[in-house]
Amino acid sequence: MDRLGAMETFVCVVETGSFSAAARRLNIGQPAVSKTIAQLESRLAVRLLLRSTRGLTPTEAGLAFFERAKRAIEEADEADNAARGSASGLSGNLRICAAVTFGRLHIVPHLGPFLEQNPALNIDLILDDRNVNLVEEGVDIALRMGALSDSGLTARKIAECRRMVLGTPAYFEKHGEPTCPTDLCKHQAIVYTLGGASWPFNKAGEEQSVIVSGRIRVNAAEGLREAVLTHQGLTMASQWMFAPELADGSVREVMRDWALPNLDLWAVFPTGRMTSAKARAFVEYVQGLLARKA
Repeated sequence: MDRLGAMETFVCVVETGSFSAAARRLNIGQPAVSKTIAQLESRLAVRLLLRSTRGLTPTEAGLAFFERAKRAIEEADEADNAARGSASGLSGNLRICAAVTFGRLHIVPHLGPFLEQNPALNIDLILDDRNVNLVEEGVDIALRMGALSDSGLTARKIAECRRMVLGTPAYFEKHGEPTCPTDLCKHQAIVYTLGGASWPFNKAGEEQSVIVSGRIRVNAAEGLREAVLTHQGLTMASQWMFAPELADGSVREVMRDWALPNLDLWAVFPTGRMTSAKARAFVEYVQGLLARKA
């Protein structure tokens, strides 16, 4: 048995969730995938996958093998790249996770140039607003915003942007513009539940927090954007969340002399795993993109 090939097949099955999806990604027949996994379990004398009507789930032994197999594959890719030289580009699969709106606006449109630079590289992009388990989901890099709740994560801050109070010109024409934090009590606030209803402002060292209220509370950035863009209220959001609309004037920032805390963007890596060259290259690429937009 080709041990590295069997590892690659197993990792692909776990990442895609089925034999058929793994077969499509590997461009081989489904029976070949099933046979490889059966041979692998036989050689190891342990069950790696649980089969059910809902799909495939790694056992505890399977998760442990998945993590180490993925690491072995990455190190083999690193060895290949080192032997070929940096001019050959990056290869293999890179699995990335990012928040839905941030990924849609700032990552997806720019994947093409990165892939053109690295024609042997494939990207699996997971757009999800929740903080997924990097090991269980087989993620190489997660792009996360705000304060990191898990101090055990391996993380690197790669960018930051301003938060602001904003709304559409149509909303402000109808309801007026707030000029100070206390004015917000007179407005319909679209509250992003992940950020909360307490908005902390600072002006020349003076700190002032306001508890805003509104009839709409949203737990996803896409919903927040839609509520604002249909003139239903104002909100506090990062510049990243409304970048296209701020550029074309369809939303407008107000209370510019009152500052809000900046929003940090982190590249988060699975703890205990050596960061691969392709992961480092992608993080540097994103960092450069956002620096040019700042």
